[in-house]
Amino acid sequence: MPEDSFLPDILSIINDKQQVTYNELSDIAFSRNIPKDKLDGALSSLESNKMVASRSIGGMLTYYTLEQDAISKVLIVEDDKSINKLMALSIGKGFEVKQIYDGGEAMAAIRSYRPQLVILDLMLPHKDGLDICQTIKEDPEVSGTVVILVSAMDPTSNRFKGIKYGADYYIKKPFDPSELKSLVTIFLKKKGKRFDPLVDLPNEERISNAIGKSIDSGEDYAIGALRIANLGSYAKRFGEKSAMIIIRLISQLLQDAINSKASGLFVGFMNTEDFIIAGRRSDVSSVVENVKQEFGAVMPFILQDEGYKLIDLNIESLFESNEVPKLSLEYSEIEKSEIKKRVAELNKEKSAESNGEIGAYTYEELQKLFGREDFDIKITRDGDSVRLHVGKTGEN
Repeated sequence: MPEDSFLPDILSIINDKQQVTYNELSDIAFSRNIPKDKLDGALSSLESNKMVASRSIGGMLTYYTLEQDAISKVLIVEDDKSINKLMALSIGKGFEVKQIYDGGEAMAAIRSYRPQLVILDLMLPHKDGLDICQTIKEDPEVSGTVVILVSAMDPTSNRFKGIKYGADYYIKKPFDPSELKSLVTIFLKKKGKRFDPLVDLPNEERISNAIGKSIDSGEDYAIGALRIANLGSYAKRFGEKSAMIIIRLISQLLQDAINSKASGLFVGFMNTEDFIIAGRRSDVSSVVENVKQEFGAVMPFILQDEGYKLIDLNIESLFESNEVPKLSLEYSEIEKSEIKKRVAELNKEKSAESNGEIGAYTYEELQKLFGREDFDIKITRDGDSVRLHVGKTGEN
């Protein structure tokens, strides 16, 4: 049968979930007797016709259904005309694109053109991208505009500053045109809740699947948790917004690190101060070390930034040990025998409570499996708003 005959079925699956990984689609297709080559052909056709879009999220190729209504506006602010043109070509058809080359013209263009998304270079004449981003996000009339920062500059401090000023994503030059295209498409046309690179990381169902894979795979396959230590104390000291910036920073560092690997690494988010990482042990170790180094390099800028706030409050020294919670990244792998033991115990409890039905684990159950029931923070999402709450698990 031709691929076209499977298009309605495949589109219906993605529509129902609004966000589904390729592996999940493959399992569903197999259960419905849809051959793999037909699934791949149907997905390619759906993407070509801009009915769905895909992107690697947490190491998992993920498909989203797209809105088919009004054309969104995109503003590109890049002084290099060749790169500006490449950005416009990368985005492709289906968007109304305006191009300018001077940072000093950006805000006037944003207020008159009213784009839904702005692509900003950092180094611009007359006003740099960080200043423009901050101005956008502080202006109630245009603060909902999606901002993607693109820069060839050292991202050590600029990525942190971009996230702090409200940038929705940060891409390093030279950029991958397909990455830019998928980001723009999903940010602007994704059905349902607004795309958020943090909360759209693999959820509890996909973390549950990763645990199952870790049990079924060989000894070389590792799974563990990367924890932002002392984040709760940091949030209490500097505020929930500052702590959320740290989480978003680690999220982007992790995603960049795993996307640079060719192997099947997995990263999930526990909606706390923990990220789950799984894959070949050597690859996991490499990613953890890379992220730790980058986070260590950016910490002085984070502390300096918070130091200005502390000085304004007449606190003598930022670097007093009793003044600043020492943020660090701690990775702990769970031994295969231990995860098997914990899964068996939890499955027994779940089976007894639900007449044999086990299903995916909840975040609370995942916390037990990873030996963590004392989280200091919790992330919640209400519509398009993402909030961080401080307090031990179970506290009001």
